[in-house]
Amino acid sequence: MLQIPPFISLTQFTLFTLVLGRMAGLFAALPLFGGERVPMMIRAASVLAMTLVCFPVLSLREPVLPADFLSLFLLVACETMIGLTLGIIARSLFAAVEFCGQIVGMQMGFSMSSLFDPAMGQIPLMSVFQSLLASLLFLSLGVHHVFIRAMVESYAVIPLGGWHVTGDLISFLVSVTSGVFILGVKLAAPVMVALLATTVVLGIMARSFPQMNIFMISMPLNIGVGLLALGLSLLVFMRTLEVSFGALSGQIRTLFRLLS
Repeated sequence: MLQIPPFISLTQFTLFTLVLGRMAGLFAALPLFGGERVPMMIRAASVLAMTLVCFPVLSLREPVLPADFLSLFLLVACETMIGLTLGIIARSLFAAVEFCGQIVGMQMGFSMSSLFDPAMGQIPLMSVFQSLLASLLFLSLGVHHVFIRAMVESYAVIPLGGWHVTGDLISFLVSVTSGVFILGVKLAAPVMVALLATTVVLGIMARSFPQMNIFMISMPLNIGVGLLALGLSLLVFMRTLEVSFGALSGQIRTLFRLLS
C-alpha cells in the first residue's frame, strides 16, 4: 500500500522537496498552469498533487545531501531552474502567438482595443483571442502530457542538482527564443498579405477619387477583411502550431543532452 505522505525518513522528505522544486519550476513556466492567470492556491495544489503522484515512480539517484541550509536552498534552486528551462520551450511558442496577435490587431485597427491580462498587463484583443486558440490546441493535442512525461524522464538523465550553464545551452535557448519572431510572422502572414492588398487598393482609390473619404471606409474594411482572412487561414494557423508543438519533443531531447 502506498503511504501518504510517502516519506520514511528525513532523506526521503528532502528528496521530495527537491522533486517539488523541479515540478514547481516547470509549472511556473508552462502555459495554462503558470503565471498570474491561475490563482496561487490552484497552482500550489497542482504542483503538490503532481509531485505526490510522480515521486513514488521516479528513478532517483540520491545525491550527497548538504548538511547546511544554504547549500540545500541552492540545490532546490538548481532543481527549480531545470523545470523553468523546460517550460521556457513551450512559453516561447505562446509568446510567438501573442506577437502574431499584436501584429494582426495593429493592422486591423485594434491597437486601441485591449484587455487586461494579469500576466502580461494590457495586451491587444487579437492576442487574447489567438492565445485562447493556441491553448485549446495545446490541450487537445495532449502537449501538456509531453512535459509531464519529460519531467519524469528527466531524473534518469539529469541528476538532482545537475543544472549548469554552458555555452551550448545558452546558444540553444537563444535559438529557441529568437524563433518567436519568425513563428509570429508566419502565423500572421495570411492576414498581413490580405490587409496589405487592401491598403494598396484603398491607396489607388484615394488617388482616383479624391473626394471619397477613404479614412471612414478603411477602418471597417480593414476589420472585415482581417476577420475574413483570419477565418479562412484558421486551418493554416492551427497546422503551423501543430507542427511547432510536434517539434517540442526533439527540443526537449536536445535540452536533456545539453544538461546531462
